[in-house]
Amino acid sequence: MPEKDRADDTSARPDGNPVWDDGLIARRVSETALAHEPPVVQPKPPVQGPPAPLAYDGPLRSRLDALRELVGLSRTRLDSRTLSEAGRVLDEAAARRKLSGEHTVVAIAGATGSGKSQLFNALAGVAISETGVRRPTTAAPIACSWSDGAATLIDRLGIPGRLRRRPLQSPEAEAQLRGLVLVDLPDHDSAAVQHREQVDRILALVDAVIWVVDPEKYADAVLHERYLRPMAGHAEVTFVVLNQVDRLPGEAADQVLDDLRRLLDEDGIALGEYGEPGATVLALSALTGDGVGELRESLGQFVAERGAAARRISADLDAAAARLWPVYATGRRVGLSEEARDEFAGRLADAVGAVAAGEAAERAWRRNANRACGTPWLRLWHWYQDRREPSTGRLAVRAPADEEATARQRVEQAVRTVADRAVYGLPAPWAQAVREAAVRGAQGLPEALDEMAARATSPVGRPPRPGWWPVAVLAQASMTILQVVGGLWLLGQIIGISSPNLGVPVLLMVAGIIGGPAVEGSSRMAARGPARRYGLEAERRLREAAAACGRARVLDPVAAELLRYREVREQYGRVTGAAAPVG
Repeated sequence: MPEKDRADDTSARPDGNPVWDDGLIARRVSETALAHEPPVVQPKPPVQGPPAPLAYDGPLRSRLDALRELVGLSRTRLDSRTLSEAGRVLDEAAARRKLSGEHTVVAIAGATGSGKSQLFNALAGVAISETGVRRPTTAAPIACSWSDGAATLIDRLGIPGRLRRRPLQSPEAEAQLRGLVLVDLPDHDSAAVQHREQVDRILALVDAVIWVVDPEKYADAVLHERYLRPMAGHAEVTFVVLNQVDRLPGEAADQVLDDLRRLLDEDGIALGEYGEPGATVLALSALTGDGVGELRESLGQFVAERGAAARRISADLDAAAARLWPVYATGRRVGLSEEARDEFAGRLADAVGAVAAGEAAERAWRRNANRACGTPWLRLWHWYQDRREPSTGRLAVRAPADEEATARQRVEQAVRTVADRAVYGLPAPWAQAVREAAVRGAQGLPEALDEMAARATSPVGRPPRPGWWPVAVLAQASMTILQVVGGLWLLGQIIGISSPNLGVPVLLMVAGIIGGPAVEGSSRMAARGPARRYGLEAERRLREAAAACGRARVLDPVAAELLRYREVREQYGRVTGAAAPVG
């Protein structure tokens, strides 16, 4: 057997001598040899109270509360698949918080032949996890706890009692890792599907991970693409160990370690160098023990901080927030501007004919003024016209079929335009919700506008009259009286009732004939201002009524959806820890 394979297929005894393992027969030999060694499980110390539960600091609690509120606000707008990861993070954070805060669960993961089980045994000081040439060697996860009180944590991982161990070390060495729960995982590249499923399940539950790589597979694409790159945000709770450096001659170990660091940097994993937070990268040999002490010291400091669980939850929060970025964040300013609202109201006013209604009201006011201040002969002419053609009023309430169709098209176009303005820059789910709100509001809007226009344009009484109107009416009546008196006077002279005197009656008739049209013309000119103001007022009332109808049916529901989006966006900003709302 080549020297390299011998290094892979050996395990360390407690006395430091390697034990060669070659399948079932070798395992039986090993078990017989180990039967004479001290038992792995040490006597239990005196019963102590349960360990204190994990406590999250204020910022982390605030972020978790914000995520919980965010999920609640979004359930009616986003599908369950989109929110599933956020829900999982909340569930795991709540479950981990109830468990021990004095223990840190660290998983050892690696590919087939990387020597992770050897490293597990080296840290535990006894051959707990099976090693050998048979692949995969680790068929089920094994847990080793350096102190009591971790039973509930291991229960959460689903590791049965028969696969739980205690290390066999000196009190000083055990005190160095007190609080550590080390889990040896199956190979992540195992041919057995159930092994890979166990790896994925437990990796989502532990507080930290030690990735063990060897000089041959440290650049394996499966490791980097499936695990390291997606968990780049978990660098602070990640150890990357280059094992089996004893197989590398000279400076080859440093070269491989530098290349491993380069690959980790390309994966986006921050490296804990120069005192900066990030992943710990080490080189060691679990077979010879070279570098294991440095890993033990780093693990001891890591466990003593008691912050791995909170950092893991915070990293999970960051990952969940990153996945939710497309459905919450936007780089544009969203909402309806006053210009868009005014444009929508103007389109509705055009649809109901507000301008035409104002012009009709203006004409009606002038018509009333002309009738009141015009000559009797003009009144007769208007009466004759009214008998021939029905009065159109101030606005035709019932438009022809083609005009109604045109008005409906204008309303639909106005709704589409304001919806497009409202959804500009919104993420797709919220844009869809805004469009649906606009469409629901547009149902029945043309009919409501017609009914509103009929009420707004129906006459409620006589138009207001200016102060000069009675004077003009009296003057026109005087001119008419002058014409009648002058005419009767002339008639009396013709038939001989009165003495002949053409000057006075002719003068009276001429004054009445000329004065009547003069009064009428003056009244017509004086009526332009009040008639225009009356028409503008009628147009304004119709515009306001159309705008109120559109606001109640379309703009308010759209604004409610935009407000909901702003609320969830603010909550998302709190989840990410941003000082101000994102996007």
